[in-house]
Amino acid sequence: MKLSLKGIQDRAAWERAGIQLPQYDVEAMREATRSAPMWVHFGAGNIFRAFLCSAMQRVLDAGACDRGIIACETYDGEIIDRVYTAYDNLSLVAIMRADGTVEKRVVASVAEAVKADEAGIARMKEIFRSPSLQMVTLTVTEKAYKPENPMMRLIVSFLGERYLAGKTPLAIVSMDNCAHNGDKLHAAMMPAAEAMAKEGAVAEGFLDWMKANVAFPNTMIDKITPHPDAQIEAMLEKDGVEDMGVIHTEKHTVTAGFVNAEQAEYLVVEDSFPNGRPPLEKAGILFTDKETVDKVEKMKVGTCLNPLHTALAILGCLLGFTKISAEMADDDLSEFVDRLGYVESLPVVQDPGVLSPKKFLDEVIKLRLPNPFLPDTPQRIATDTSQKLAVRFGHTIGATADKSKLHCVPFVLAAWFRYLTGVDDEGNAFTPSPDPRMDEVRARMAGGLTDELLSDTTLFGHDLVANGMAPVVRAKFSEMMQGKGAVRAALKKVLSE
Repeated sequence: MKLSLKGIQDRAAWERAGIQLPQYDVEAMREATRSAPMWVHFGAGNIFRAFLCSAMQRVLDAGACDRGIIACETYDGEIIDRVYTAYDNLSLVAIMRADGTVEKRVVASVAEAVKADEAGIARMKEIFRSPSLQMVTLTVTEKAYKPENPMMRLIVSFLGERYLAGKTPLAIVSMDNCAHNGDKLHAAMMPAAEAMAKEGAVAEGFLDWMKANVAFPNTMIDKITPHPDAQIEAMLEKDGVEDMGVIHTEKHTVTAGFVNAEQAEYLVVEDSFPNGRPPLEKAGILFTDKETVDKVEKMKVGTCLNPLHTALAILGCLLGFTKISAEMADDDLSEFVDRLGYVESLPVVQDPGVLSPKKFLDEVIKLRLPNPFLPDTPQRIATDTSQKLAVRFGHTIGATADKSKLHCVPFVLAAWFRYLTGVDDEGNAFTPSPDPRMDEVRARMAGGLTDELLSDTTLFGHDLVANGMAPVVRAKFSEMMQGKGAVRAALKKVLSE
């Protein structure tokens, strides 16, 4: 069986293999989308395919909409050729459940996929001129949210086409995993627009129109989507699906014709869409007000999931683990995560109302992190940790009046410095995951964990010297620097405190 429009015509073969197929007319959906585009997405990577495309598939299957998504890739055009065009814009999504079963389905909700070459840019301008376009979404990582990023200027230029074609409103929606993502996207795109207005690159009046008619809703997105797993590749091959090999592009994107992800998924969206939106509530996506999105975001990113993930990433790399689930089978690490989540983080969370923090944390600790069938690695999660510490631990630090009650949080911060030494707990050298501030922080560490370093609010969200946490971080770092086995010994010690 081949993953293609022709290949899925043999529905019986796919169904015998336990693979669900689209329940709608794919060609009709694509024609409707080309005629009246509704949704454009930038960043055609794995989480887009595993989550957003799957959600739109459910809407299409239910007959609640007749149009799909247009995907645009501005960074790594190779994935359009090798993952979209090669498979007729179909994806095979494998949902890896904690009980060991795998739910497999062909997702066909991408109606069109373009890359940002000359032809693709011309096509995107045409799409943005269409008054039917309701929303533009992005999964491009927080690092892309900078005014100088050419992508910001590119999207502004597309908005300029929309302004000239009729001034129809639009929502531009970040679905990247960062707090206040819509606000951050707005803060990156508006300066780019202002610069282009000064240069005369957009029409007179465009800037005022953009300020009044382009919305930037905040969202909270949560779904663990690791790199394609060899076990899933082997399973699909056994099922009879051909050409599902893992692909490594020249820009180091790891992808495949299939994408694997966990079962749990959450998407909470500020309902601010001046030109309407697809009925994604039919797929379980929650639409609410900005304040509630902020509360859910803080619950997830600042207390109930991301801090635990970051702690496991740092400690996993130091202790020689290559799977998050294996860490959760380690008694010390499992107890540490319990304490970090239930004892230090949960007491300071603000209940958003639409999701229970306790139930969310229970699912994280009892089902999601220990899932042995989810091939997520501490090495992947450790990427860009310098950009995450303030967001993941800043709320707990700030909301805990008595800082002496915090034991796990300062331990994680100290462990990060220990991680940056590039030597694991057995004394073996390892290469830390990519991080834009790694070289800078390493250079500053040459003088020790100085007051200047520990008072850096851009790293920790708080001045650790001023709030009294600096001596604790230094002490725990010193314990972890005492040679082979020192990290494990320090971990056991903090669990006794």
